[in-house]
Amino acid sequence: MEEKLRNILSHYDLGSDVVSCEQFGNGHINWTYRVETQAGDTFVLQKINTFVFRDPVGLQRNIQLLTDFMRKKEPEPRKVMELVPTVEESTFVVTDDNEYWRIYVFVKDCICYDKAESLEIFRESARAFGNFHNLLADFPVSLLVETIPNFHNTPSRFRDFEAALAADKCGRAASAGPEIEYVLSQKSFSSYLLDKVESGEIPLRVTHNDTKINNVLFDKITQKALCVVDLDTTMPGIPAMDFGDCIRYAGNNAAEDEKDLSKVFLRMDLFKAFAEGYCSISSENLSAEELLICPEASKMITLETGMRFLADYLEGDIYFHTAYPEHNLIRARVQFELARDMDRNMEAMRTVIKELLDK
Repeated sequence: MEEKLRNILSHYDLGSDVVSCEQFGNGHINWTYRVETQAGDTFVLQKINTFVFRDPVGLQRNIQLLTDFMRKKEPEPRKVMELVPTVEESTFVVTDDNEYWRIYVFVKDCICYDKAESLEIFRESARAFGNFHNLLADFPVSLLVETIPNFHNTPSRFRDFEAALAADKCGRAASAGPEIEYVLSQKSFSSYLLDKVESGEIPLRVTHNDTKINNVLFDKITQKALCVVDLDTTMPGIPAMDFGDCIRYAGNNAAEDEKDLSKVFLRMDLFKAFAEGYCSISSENLSAEELLICPEASKMITLETGMRFLADYLEGDIYFHTAYPEHNLIRARVQFELARDMDRNMEAMRTVIKELLDK
């Protein structure tokens, strides 16, 4: 074990001596290690990516507040992430070179999936996100900092796109004419959800903002969802956008960079399964108005993601990693085709939600 890791671990009382500390997982943002102790206990050590998360102190405070709040309602230890305090009673360690590190208790006897391997697994993941929103429905969101400002503020993302288009610093706009035209046609729609917040029709609540299925842990034996992990982007938002992001990511029949757009469409069987799981729990504390906008939110987050890909393409691929020059343009095309298919299925999606709420 390298000396830096030994120094970081020395700030924690893990119950017994550490016997191993090895790199762990396949996350792309933070650096993660699995820590084993002599007593057989397991922990997760992470270095926070302070390039992405510019306020690590605020981030850690968010996580502490939220996990403490959820734990008061959920007695099962494996169903809420648990930060390990340092011996100085902090939720993180800061090294001499200004790196921020933290430790979580490892959730034992669990498994995670990178994709929806069955309708029931997808339905279970929806229950996990529904339970997350349900537990935090009455949390005072004013206590949270925005760990990435305007992350899912679609009008703000639209303005970023317009700026990238106006600058066209790489001369790529000419190769993206149909995609640019589609985005510009969606300007009025881009404010649909935030207009509802501003009018008071729906409230801001705690949202996860990265609702991929691999951010849900499942029990190895029962295959039931345990808890939602990766809370770094948890901040004030619209729960329906969390719903929509999971549909955008896992409900698409094709890969995110599929070149054959005929393969890109919304799988309604997956949409229905996710809606069944999500509404069965979140409807306890979320209003009908918040749930009825899930179809529009699914399109909104898909449009927003496509705009981000297209803006990055126009700016020269400075944010998303690419494998070839047109990669971000291809990604944008996939998102826009999926958004169009969501429009074609909008009434069907609305019917699914209405029928679930009527039960």
